[in-house]
Amino acid sequence: MVPQPRSRTRPKVPTRGVPLGYGCRMDERYERGRARFLEVHDEKALRTVEGLGELGHHIVSFVYGDLYTQPALTDRDREFGAVVALTALGRSSQLPQHLRAALHAGLSEEELREAIMLTASIAGFPPAMNAMSTLRNVLAEQDRNAEPEP
Repeated sequence: MVPQPRSRTRPKVPTRGVPLGYGCRMDERYERGRARFLEVHDEKALRTVEGLGELGHHIVSFVYGDLYTQPALTDRDREFGAVVALTALGRSSQLPQHLRAALHAGLSEEELREAIMLTASIAGFPPAMNAMSTLRNVLAEQDRNAEPEP
């Protein structure tokens, strides 16, 4: 008997309506996550994440539908942790959105600067330098958006 070649495609696994953790179905988690995402971030960020297709769907469902709805941490706490982790890991593409969310959640410019400086003592100066530059750009962007139209 000649062995059959293994298929490189996986069978389609349904994701809609499949029961998941927390006693919810995917649609409920996604809708809850989408609403929560918009409380933390903006429409532009949501479009970016949703543009990732299935990956974006999982991010919205799990991170924002499950984790960001847990009661133990405030949005301020979550965004502080996100900024520190993204700084330490050098994840500069996600950092601006989380810096904006951190400011929106009540962290001050001074608190964010200090968090980035503390991260430098553990994760190194190059990622902290990038994060400080990103913070400067986010703050400048906010200043431009806050200026009244002439």
